[in-house]
Amino acid sequence: MSEKFRGYLYLSLAMILVGSTVIASKIIATGLPPFSATALRFAIAFPLFLLLMQLTKATWPKLERRDWLILIAQAGAGSVGYTTLLIAGLSLTSATDAAVVIGTLPVASAAIAILLLGERPDRRLLAAIALAAFGVLTIVFKPGDGAAHSPLGIALIFGAVVCESLFILINKRVKAEITPLALSTLMAGLGFAVALVPALFEAPWNTPLEMNAIGAVLYYALIPTVAGFLLWYAGAARVSGTEASVFTALAPVSAVAFAFLLLGEPVGTYQIAGIGCVLVAVLGLSLPQIRASRKTASAIAHRARKA
Repeated sequence: MSEKFRGYLYLSLAMILVGSTVIASKIIATGLPPFSATALRFAIAFPLFLLLMQLTKATWPKLERRDWLILIAQAGAGSVGYTTLLIAGLSLTSATDAAVVIGTLPVASAAIAILLLGERPDRRLLAAIALAAFGVLTIVFKPGDGAAHSPLGIALIFGAVVCESLFILINKRVKAEITPLALSTLMAGLGFAVALVPALFEAPWNTPLEMNAIGAVLYYALIPTVAGFLLWYAGAARVSGTEASVFTALAPVSAVAFAFLLLGEPVGTYQIAGIGCVLVAVLGLSLPQIRASRKTASAIAHRARKA
């Protein structure tokens, strides 16, 4: 097995685990308030990340006050905002609807970069944004079927996508170099701290204990959060960044498959059309970049052989 193929395998598994978080969040939504579930998730994951830091002898970054403030904002948006809004949205709408919306993350990140950072979009990017938006609209305006489909739920999940996009963009503002493991550890610790106070206002001790929801939080913390981190960065180390970005398209596909297989949710024409639009948009952004990077690598290798 080549290193590149091994990288593809690790990235595929990581994104399949990301897709499974939609199912876990759907189960969590039936038995735990969102902030309480988020605080519990990070309370479980944080010690494991600390153990990984110790086992790998990873070093902590030296951070200035500005970097700490940025990391706290990251934790609030990407760690807490994403998880709580996803759980809240899934209490109102189906996991298959959520999968379509979550699939727009790469395109939503590009759109927010245009709005907040003033980046100039090319035609391909504008087409991808329009196609992804159309994909989401196909499920927003499909015929409703009560609690299984809610425009408000879809709006909350899109808010989760916006939070994750802000997480990605905010990370670019950090001046200090932080290793992926150290960043994940910091996000888990800060995420727990940020979620803890609103979790106390939810008074989770007054909520009837639902073992399915507790089990889903445990799964979320151990498998997608910790194991998913290890798989993603093991894969990303073996392929280019643009190649790795293509594999994010597997997350919504796996979420739809899990929703059908594990929750018994029907997958209708609207969801298939929506996820098709989203996947084409993501692949349309990524594949030209991969071809360009391969041409560059080939040209460099050719010059090296001539030398």
